[in-house]
Amino acid sequence: MLVVLAFLLVFPELTSDFSIILILFLFFVYLAMANSWNILAGYSGLVSLGGPAFVGIAGYALGAVTIVHVSPLIGIVIGGAAASGFAFLIAFPTLRLRGLYFSIGTLMVTEAMSLFFIAFKPPGASSDQWGGAGLVIRGAEGVSLTELYYLALVVGLLSIFVVRYVLRSKLGLGLKAIRDNEGAASSLGVNIFRSKLYSLMISAFVTGLAAGVFYIFQGLIEPVTGFGISWLMIMLMATIVGGIGTEEGPIIGAIIVVVLQQYLAAYAGLNLLIQGLILVVVISLAPRGLWGSISKVIYRAGGKATPQTKVQAQAEPAKT
Repeated sequence: MLVVLAFLLVFPELTSDFSIILILFLFFVYLAMANSWNILAGYSGLVSLGGPAFVGIAGYALGAVTIVHVSPLIGIVIGGAAASGFAFLIAFPTLRLRGLYFSIGTLMVTEAMSLFFIAFKPPGASSDQWGGAGLVIRGAEGVSLTELYYLALVVGLLSIFVVRYVLRSKLGLGLKAIRDNEGAASSLGVNIFRSKLYSLMISAFVTGLAAGVFYIFQGLIEPVTGFGISWLMIMLMATIVGGIGTEEGPIIGAIIVVVLQQYLAAYAGLNLLIQGLILVVVISLAPRGLWGSISKVIYRAGGKATPQTKVQAQAEPAKT
């Protein structure tokens, strides 16, 4: 891992091919978003469809602060904080819902925010700043692709460390207990609402950071794509195809998403349809994703039970 990290740190100095740097840039951004969604769906049992809402809020917060001459680099953090604050606000109505109702509720939040920003235009704003025309990220042209590469690398690594820290904390233990059996977790003293709230806010913050880095590269955010379903497909594909509920899965999934985007670029009208079909096939044939299937083969080849099998065996009552 240290060798790979060292290579990624010096890679921009080893090549002049900006297309490869751009591919790695997208990989880091998608990895951060996949890890943030994995915290919710993989470890908390919250299948959120509201990820694009956090992307859009962070992007608009970034654009808004650059209007008053705040550095875009500082705007990335402000965007992440805005997404986390928005998650706090919507948590009180949405976290009261469960299962499919929670998923639909978060999807409706995304659609509502998209419609709001399509219509919203503050007094005195020009036509190229707000509303359906979107919002220009001022100062973005002064940030080079190499600088964006390193920013995305930092955000991608941060998402990995956040997942590892959460999983090894008391919060992570509580989240996995909630995912497996919410009633039992509550009876053992886990604060259900507070644990879900923390996971939602952490996920939104990491998503907001990744969105901010992306929109500095993009230079413009507008409501249709900023709150678009394509962001949700990226999160779903990277997490589910790679391996939901695993630390390695989003890394594999983010690689697959980037590769698919490069090959499907010529089929813009069918892009989402093809990704959806791939998602359905993977869920049907490998419910735990590619990494889940790979790890299962590795464990069997070594004559060991998978971690999931061990948990099931420990949960069975002793037989006399």
